[in-house]
Amino acid sequence: MTSGRPAMKQKLQALYWGASGAPRIFRYGLLVFDVLVIAFVVATSFAARTPLIEIADAIIGIVIVLDFSARLYISRNKLRDLTHPAGIADIIVIFSLLAPLAGEGFAFLRVMRTLRLLRSYHVLKLLRNDFKYFKRNELTIFSALNLGVFVFITTALVFETQHLSNPDISNYADALYFTVATLTTTGFGDITLPGSTGRLLSVAIMIFGASLFIRLVQVMLRPPKVQHDCPDCALKFHDADAVHCKHCGKVIHIEADGVT
Repeated sequence: MTSGRPAMKQKLQALYWGASGAPRIFRYGLLVFDVLVIAFVVATSFAARTPLIEIADAIIGIVIVLDFSARLYISRNKLRDLTHPAGIADIIVIFSLLAPLAGEGFAFLRVMRTLRLLRSYHVLKLLRNDFKYFKRNELTIFSALNLGVFVFITTALVFETQHLSNPDISNYADALYFTVATLTTTGFGDITLPGSTGRLLSVAIMIFGASLFIRLVQVMLRPPKVQHDCPDCALKFHDADAVHCKHCGKVIHIEADGVT
């Protein structure tokens, strides 16, 4: 019995940490699963809760439990992984999916599943090896992913806190419309969040819109740095017009690639 556990642990470590073959496919599969879960959460917001949706919730919850348990089993620092935002997100999502009645009040926290995408960013290491586009545009891709996660979390928070009491927000499309209009400080005013809680949430969204949202868009549309590994100190990001590495002073030759 004891010899079987290390063997299983080694197999799981190879599956989660391996660099080629089945581990690569497995990690791509996990990323696809995360995206499908997000799509499912959004799609079911337009429909009434049915037994079929509840069954799908349970299946997703079981898959997440298995994945979470496997990651924790092979972890070198279990306490760190448990207290990591991605680990906390998984625990909350599992609770809301497998205990829907007890966790229904925390249903909006299911959107924290998107934080798991941040933990899946190591898949980009594979993408850099497989696709030159990802290697050249890593900073832009990270910014786009962060922007998507941020907008999605904010939208879900607005939807879950408003759709039962605010007739102007009946689905995710309404919540997304309000969120984007507020984040961009457009403020059409046709949808508002009533009450003190709604106003405080609107203020928080506007503050983030004036800082984090705008910054992410700027980085995504015009990355301030160019990725180029310094041959001496391995500094990865440099100014687009850099001739010398700012860290070690080594002369570097950054491919122009249309950058002026």
